[in-house]
Amino acid sequence: MPGESKDVRRSLEQELISRGVRMTHQRRLLIQIIQSAESHLDAIALWERARGQDPTLNKVTVYRTLAMLKKHSLVDELDLMHLEGGKHFYEAKASRDHIHLACLKCGRIQEFESSLFEKLKGQIERERRFSIKVVRVEAGGYCDKCREP
Repeated sequence: MPGESKDVRRSLEQELISRGVRMTHQRRLLIQIIQSAESHLDAIALWERARGQDPTLNKVTVYRTLAMLKKHSLVDELDLMHLEGGKHFYEAKASRDHIHLACLKCGRIQEFESSLFEKLKGQIERERRFSIKVVRVEAGGYCDKCREP
């Protein structure tokens, strides 16, 4: 899809191993699901997918794994325009920042990358002498399928 991020996400498992984190079967399963997800998942959706492969997995393990991934800055936690109430969604951190485009009608989320966005971050850092570590940008509107002609 034009404008969507096709960024290859780095291996979360390899990142954790390189940082000395012990990899259990359940962590590997959750990480694999996050890594291969075609859409942004909330904690419950992640748990439900994982339970299909390991019925013994509990929600506490999901929340602890997400917290550990956030602590290591390997996933981003997003609210995605609060389209589904207070849900938070998770995605593997990309090597380049991107903008989330949330359709206010159908709820579809697209990712958009641009060299202009990278230039804007550089301009902010130079002009404000501000070291950017985290960027979260969301735009709400109507996708090509939902917008009125």
